[in-house]
Amino acid sequence: MWSLETLGRERLSRHFWMREFLCSEIGNFHEISNIPDNPDLALERGRAFATTLLDPLEETFGRVFVRSGYRSARLNAFGNAHRLNCARNDYPLECHIWDLPDRPVAGASIVIPWFADRHAQGRDWRDLAWWLHDHLDYSEIWFFPKLCAFNIAWRPRPLRRIDSYIAPRGCLLKPGASPAEPPDVRTARYRDFPPFRGIAYPR
Repeated sequence: MWSLETLGRERLSRHFWMREFLCSEIGNFHEISNIPDNPDLALERGRAFATTLLDPLEETFGRVFVRSGYRSARLNAFGNAHRLNCARNDYPLECHIWDLPDRPVAGASIVIPWFADRHAQGRDWRDLAWWLHDHLDYSEIWFFPKLCAFNIAWRPRPLRRIDSYIAPRGCLLKPGASPAEPPDVRTARYRDFPPFRGIAYPR
């Protein structure tokens, strides 16, 4: 039997613990608990997500801010019903509910402060989008205007899809499609980015 304290202290990866993903302003304000129905399944998928996608980001760019992480099915349904920027529970690209038995997915809305500062000065969001595409085994990425936050999702069979609400809005990359920009053009966009997994840890 899981206790909430024990669940929060579960380590998902080198840099992330479950507690970081359980915070919900919607849940706090409306007094709806954000606790997984199936903690073991949420942890299993959360570990795959954090290890595959978030750790490389933190090790390359430094601090990664989790803006919206895990959502229980009940909390997400409430958010959708009250138009609080939550997709329907049955929406195929919904990635915040990690413990639906028939939908193997885990994701979060995150901000990379290193890039958010540059985006505020006019940097094109597609520079980061193509870096993500060329370096990470993501499933879906969806960019938002505020702080250049983006949803990023893990699935065992990635879709490899990129969309954005930032101009130019729309779908940058459809599942199964080849990037519109060739590798050398994409690489030029992010030539000044830190080296991949750029943090050197003491031995």
